[in-house]
Amino acid sequence: MRLLLAEDERSLSRAVTVLLRKNHYEVDPVYDGEEALDYLSTGNYDGAILDIMMPKADGMEVLRRLRAGGSRLPVLLLTAKGEVEDKVLGLDSGANDYLTKPFAAQELLARIRTMTRDHTAQATSRLQVGNVTLDRATFQLSTPTGSLQLANKEFQMLEMLLSNPRQVLSKERFLEKIWGYDSEADSSVVWVYISYLRKKLAALHANVRIQARRNVGYCLEELP
Repeated sequence: MRLLLAEDERSLSRAVTVLLRKNHYEVDPVYDGEEALDYLSTGNYDGAILDIMMPKADGMEVLRRLRAGGSRLPVLLLTAKGEVEDKVLGLDSGANDYLTKPFAAQELLARIRTMTRDHTAQATSRLQVGNVTLDRATFQLSTPTGSLQLANKEFQMLEMLLSNPRQVLSKERFLEKIWGYDSEADSSVVWVYISYLRKKLAALHANVRIQARRNVGYCLEELP
């Protein structure tokens, strides 16, 4: 799951980024509202954490522009303000939740879990194609012959493939969604993770296969 963190206090941004990455989130930190809007325009995020007091465009303005554009992306507002009026304004502007600084790490994680879970409540917690099942809650890949735990990026790649069976996904799409908008990762890293997934699917005797389309990308197909 990829999150955008828009927080202009650099020390807090670093601390929150480390916390989230340790808890299996992919995070892109930015430091002002205009940068946040640029990153969010890619559509590569599952949620956003916005500080209200930011330069160029504050968190409220970023939120208003998101909602005005029709985005339903889960948004958690961070602020040093704790007055009821500020909380009401944030929620009325379309925020999913509101957290006042300073906050405990476990509370931040709980709020993120809640807002992203609510956003995806209409979708099943499991994806299935052929005899392969991927549990989104536990990162477990399973078939009737057994199960394996996936690493974070393995999980994200297989989730994309299972969500779009028979649809070809480009290397660039994987890089943008999983490694991030401004990642310096080489496209060869996609092949490396595809190789990991192929081995795990084979070990579980899956009846689906990740097929390569030369110079186009990869797709998941069920074997006859």
